Amino acid sequence: MSDAQTGEDIAQLAKGGRTNVMGFVIRLAGRIPFLIIATRYYGPVLLGRFALAVLVIEFAALVATLGLKRGLAQALEKTGRPHNHVIADALMVAFFASVIGTALLAVFPQVMFPNSQVTGLEPMLPIVILALAWSDVAFSALAYRHNIGAQVTARAIVEPWTISIAAFAMTYVSSHDGLILAYVCSSTGMLIAAMAPLIRMYGLPHGWKPHPGEMSNLARRNAPLAGADTIEWGTRNVDRFILGLMFEPRIVGIYYSVQQVATLTQKFKSTFDPVLGPVVTRSLGQGDKLSVARQIRQVSFWIIAVQAAVAIALGVTSDGVMGLFGPQFVAGAGAMCILLSAEVLASPGAVAESALVYVARHRNLMISIFTLGLQVALSFAFVEAIRLGGWPVAYQAVGPALALATALTMSSIAKTFLLSRMLGASVVSLRPGMLAAMIGAAGTGALISKLPEWAQLTGGIVAILAVYFALLFKLAFGPEDRALFKRMPSAKERIDEAFEEGDEEAPARP
Repeated sequence: MSDAQTGEDIAQLAKGGRTNVMGFVIRLAGRIPFLIIATRYYGPVLLGRFALAVLVIEFAALVATLGLKRGLAQALEKTGRPHNHVIADALMVAFFASVIGTALLAVFPQVMFPNSQVTGLEPMLPIVILALAWSDVAFSALAYRHNIGAQVTARAIVEPWTISIAAFAMTYVSSHDGLILAYVCSSTGMLIAAMAPLIRMYGLPHGWKPHPGEMSNLARRNAPLAGADTIEWGTRNVDRFILGLMFEPRIVGIYYSVQQVATLTQKFKSTFDPVLGPVVTRSLGQGDKLSVARQIRQVSFWIIAVQAAVAIALGVTSDGVMGLFGPQFVAGAGAMCILLSAEVLASPGAVAESALVYVARHRNLMISIFTLGLQVALSFAFVEAIRLGGWPVAYQAVGPALALATALTMSSIAKTFLLSRMLGASVVSLRPGMLAAMIGAAGTGALISKLPEWAQLTGGIVAILAVYFALLFKLAFGPEDRALFKRMPSAKERIDEAFEEGDEEAPARP
């Protein structure tokens, strides 16, 4: 691959990075109001029941995509058929899988509420599985043509603000079913926000007819990707389900609020998957493994840099952050610090998986399965050990978070080592400047921790982030990192530049 093509790939990743950073900030602004409404108006018990139900629903929706979140880009890259026909096949595959998942949960609704009884409108919740699955397929198709803005709009604006507004409005309708109804509203809104730009970009699939053979081949080819996605998702969420088996809904509600804040940094990573996938598959298709390693290193650095900043800022102010949700939720501050650290430690392996699913999908899947098994075993072991030590329930509930951090760290080491060996180059970017920025931010946090909580949550967090990014930009950023802050040239500007350089293959001027 030429230096120009490699530079264009990094620039494209940077464009996606800029969009995602803004989307992450907007998503944070939208998610916090929902958490405050859910914790203050509905309380930890109803929130805990909702958290377990949504866990099962999102698992069913993930399975229903059958790996198409990452596999669709590869299918579009290799096909000779119209792209909107391939997308129609993918949507039909997700439709049939969603119908099966919906039917199973309709027959066995108790799976969604393992520690309480099913009442009210709760059995209707599985109807959103199709909306979630189709949204993921649509976002993957849009990302193939580098449209990341649609996903940011849907996930960072439409979904969180719809569920926040609906949850508040439902407090006047049904305190029991309010969160369920709000979730249905937000999922429907996100589906509309996903399908509208998909149709505008690809058009309706005129002349398309269902081809069961093509659809079954698509599902079969993506089975390893589906397994990897499912295992990765399970690793991030099985802790909540284990809590539901071992503790009352109130504990699950507190942990869920912690998880929603702490894993916002993980959501920042996941938004890079659609833009990174097409770039990696194109480089692999050209046999350029060194470019893939370079792309993975670059994105990994960007993600870790942001996650470390958020982890330090929220970790220092964890008591105050959890206090926003009410006095009962302050008990989750310790679990928040553990989960924030776990996200940073897991990032190198999570980004490496973006390439492993194409170059070593079965070995990647085996590592993921081992990680999930280790996490489950450690979760029960840690909870029992803390319980035998005579510690209160609040301390026992930290066990799954400790297990998650341990398992993700081991998985991250294994996956980055495997990918480095496969590509013949390092995929981890360890920069002394970032370590210096983290030390500076932690020192600032130590000073800020002496302030009242209201001051920590206002000026304190801003000060920590300001010190961190000032040191990061000064000591760790290179030319490619600064591409994050450069405007991508328009299509006309690229054509004009090609003509000025005498490129014989330049397209005709408009």
